[in-house]
Amino acid sequence: MKKLFLALCCLVLIYCKKNEPQSLNANSVNILQHDKVDASIKFSSEKTIREKTTTISKKVIKNGNMKIQVADINKIQSQISILLKNNKAYIQKEEFQNTDVDENLDLTIRVPYQNFDSLINSFSNGIGSVLSKNISSDDVTEEYTDVSIKLANKKIYLEKYREMLKSAKTTKDMLEIQENIRDLEDEIDVSEGRLRFIDDRVNYSTLNLSLYKEKVRSSATSRIGFGSRFGDSLKEGWNSFVEFLLGIISLWPFLLLVPVIVFLWRKWRNRKK
Repeated sequence: MKKLFLALCCLVLIYCKKNEPQSLNANSVNILQHDKVDASIKFSSEKTIREKTTTISKKVIKNGNMKIQVADINKIQSQISILLKNNKAYIQKEEFQNTDVDENLDLTIRVPYQNFDSLINSFSNGIGSVLSKNISSDDVTEEYTDVSIKLANKKIYLEKYREMLKSAKTTKDMLEIQENIRDLEDEIDVSEGRLRFIDDRVNYSTLNLSLYKEKVRSSATSRIGFGSRFGDSLKEGWNSFVEFLLGIISLWPFLLLVPVIVFLWRKWRNRKK
């Protein structure tokens, strides 16, 4: 019986030893698999960021300023409307000034970047005499790429913090994680707004167009020559003198104070003597 009992004990020990390393190996395999999953997630996210940033096309912002002298601003406006319609452009801002010597119409025009050059050529050759023209191009590809990379990284960190929030055990940890989440969401909103702004400026170029019209001299006696200019000068001088005289007369209440001040001053001087 003792021999039989010893034999059974040996079999049990051998069986346990065989099973023990198998369970340890299973646990180690699970840990290794878990690490591989985390590594693959990190690798895939970095790969996605690289793919997105490498596919970014060149970003160039075009701007222009033109000043054109025209014969009639009202007639030219209808012609400009046709040119804008043909080039799928629109007026973002309009400002008109009418003075004694000239008329000025300032337009801020947004036009698709592919039609920018065509619109510039139409204005240069069709509506009047170009007084000045300035065209500039600003390459913002590097800035756009940098903001895109930082934005993608912030979104990854945001997802990590949201996962950590689900497993947070203390109130302190939850508050800290929520604060980090709020900061990241604000930064993401700013980055996305910057990208939208750049895209808008790239997709639609900006042209500041100024239309200028010089008025004809309105004086009835005005003619080209020294005599007419001399007469206008005399007339303007007389008008200025009349305005000056009327301005002095409008100060009559203050003029009444002058005799009173002189009288008081003399009286004070006599007492002092």
